[in-house]
Amino acid sequence: MTSRGIIVIICVLLLGLFSSCGRDYAPKPRGYFRIKFPDKKYQAFKGACPFRFDYPRYAIIEPDTNVSARPCWFDVVFPSYNARIHLSYYPISSQKVFNQLVEDARTFAFKHTVRATAIDESTISFPDERVYGILYSIEGNSASSVQFFVTDSTRNYLRGALYFHEKPRLDSIRPVLDFLKQDINVMIKSMKWH
Repeated sequence: MTSRGIIVIICVLLLGLFSSCGRDYAPKPRGYFRIKFPDKKYQAFKGACPFRFDYPRYAIIEPDTNVSARPCWFDVVFPSYNARIHLSYYPISSQKVFNQLVEDARTFAFKHTVRATAIDESTISFPDERVYGILYSIEGNSASSVQFFVTDSTRNYLRGALYFHEKPRLDSIRPVLDFLKQDINVMIKSMKWH
């Protein structure tokens, strides 16, 4: 290679080096998919169980297929969001059973304290419909973000827990979580025993 060829290569490299230094580089923030939520429309769940409630039209009711599942155990599945609300019904046969069920709900909610940044308890009370209970809002990167139980305090008890079948990252599931919390509130407010 001639000295003239070497000089041209060096000039091209220097020109490329100096032209790349003129702009400031800033890392771009992580982007997320835009989620289009459906309109809120509800339908009644009326099964062979001693309760009924309204659930969203974009959800599916599936029976719990676990080997330990009991009658009136099922999931409200949200296929578009890879989420489900596990619902477990128990008949109340005594005050001791009732107390144990309430304590179990509290224990299950507070098992998430390892990953949770806060757990807020809200009282559920609709005396006209004999619906009472507690709603647990679990903040942080826990496996379940919402848990609740409702009861008439004498014969019926229903426990629910919302799970996303994704790695729990609150910042990425927050919009869907807020959307589904509205549906959980409708389910609870529309609960009726029979």
